Amino acid sequence: MAYLNKVFLIGNLTRDPELRVTPKGTAICQFGLAVNRQFKDESGATRDETTFIDIEAWGKQGELVAKYLAKGSPAMVEGRLKLDQWEDKQSGQKRSKLKVVLDNVQFLSTRGGAGTAPGAGSSTDDVDQTSPERHSPPARGAASRPPAAGSIDEDVPF
Repeated sequence: MAYLNKVFLIGNLTRDPELRVTPKGTAICQFGLAVNRQFKDESGATRDETTFIDIEAWGKQGELVAKYLAKGSPAMVEGRLKLDQWEDKQSGQKRSKLKVVLDNVQFLSTRGGAGTAPGAGSSTDDVDQTSPERHSPPARGAASRPPAAGSIDEDVPF
């Protein structure tokens, strides 16, 4: 039997990302995402429903989220569901919480927009990870240039 645990969400960050480092030096970033859904109720009126989801990003992805996103930033998150279970020390009750462990993030805000983080608008794959200061990642396709006019082959058969 095959199994699938994959989540795609588009929403806005509900708080600034919190970046911590494990004792072994691995970065972990936690943030919340608000995802909206519009629907019509029985009377035909349009209603909004917001779901709040906790997201956890590890390693370089977590560092990039903390660097480029802030409260209110729109983002698309790809990840998997994870159920955390523990026993409450005060009450002794068993507790659980469902969250998303991030695999990939897409920054959706436009540059210069209100409430947006610098560098938003591109995937984390496009970010120059060697520079320590905040900067905008290069635009997709910025390195590709059309061929010079004299270098086009006129004998192409199609």
